[in-house]
Amino acid sequence: MTLPFPFAARWLSDSQERDMAAVYGDIKPDLDRVEEQLEAWSRSANPLTAEVSRYILRKRGKRLRPALVLLTSRLFRVGSEENVFLASLVELVHTASLIHDDIVDKADVRRGAESVHSKWGPNITVLLGDHLYIKSIGLSLKSRHNRVIGLLADVSARMIEGELDECALGGDLGLSEERYLRIIEDKTAVLFSACCRLGAILGQASAAEENDLADYGTNLGLCFQIVDDLLDFTGDEKALGKPVMSDLGEGRVTLPLIRALQSDGRPHRERIAALLRRRDLSRGEKDDLLELLSTSGALDYTAAKAREFSEKAVSLLDRFPESGPRQALAALARFVLGRDR
Repeated sequence: MTLPFPFAARWLSDSQERDMAAVYGDIKPDLDRVEEQLEAWSRSANPLTAEVSRYILRKRGKRLRPALVLLTSRLFRVGSEENVFLASLVELVHTASLIHDDIVDKADVRRGAESVHSKWGPNITVLLGDHLYIKSIGLSLKSRHNRVIGLLADVSARMIEGELDECALGGDLGLSEERYLRIIEDKTAVLFSACCRLGAILGQASAAEENDLADYGTNLGLCFQIVDDLLDFTGDEKALGKPVMSDLGEGRVTLPLIRALQSDGRPHRERIAALLRRRDLSRGEKDDLLELLSTSGALDYTAAKAREFSEKAVSLLDRFPESGPRQALAALARFVLGRDR
């Protein structure tokens, strides 16, 4: 996949670029136009705003959220300028959330490069995140679809509430799987769902079709976040672009840990709890924890849960006639399940 602008930094591996190119084939021209729109929105009369905006928007990732808007809308009709505009808008919302995440997580690295928080400090970072959120809501007023502004405002609020819940429950070793799933639905899956709902709105889908696509997005987002949490333990640091087990230092209790801690009677449960309370672990202690999670079956359980949500997402596409966009959405669910970063 050719990166269309010099400001777009390389992030995906060669194999991932080939996989994404296959999934995104028909919408690649529209995704290139999304990059043009994001580059245009990064400009500002304020030099600092322009510099920081270009820095964060150039770090091109998988662009899953714009792709969802474009693919779901194409289930019903050919794309339009409005499709590209809204696809760009959801990426702006996502970028704002990542900037705030960096502050909350005190992250030094994002997508293999120095984070905005690390490069400019928390004050500028929080203001830029606020700026992008407000900018996205203001831009949504330009949409010819009246529901867009309310949808994006609700989604932004839920994403922030999800982050607040996660912060409030940091280090809570009694966190239940049910509560964990509610948190990741709010902080991650709700935007996936909104992207698919926007695509349905653009395609003038029926209410039932719109709800099925929104549910597809929710399940895809849950799969995405669970895989993300699993990769925090099992991924490769170079591939991830950040240290493994970084969630531990932030006090996050994710599904692999929840499953291991709730397995009463299994060996090493107290050892796992003791390691978690320390947070600042040595390399040897991290290896020990990974072994304990593996032998407890927690990693296998987490992988199976991610697969369950991926398969549910694919099954929700059954209502729609066979087409290229439907095949791409099904392939996207499989890609999210099998990704390594």
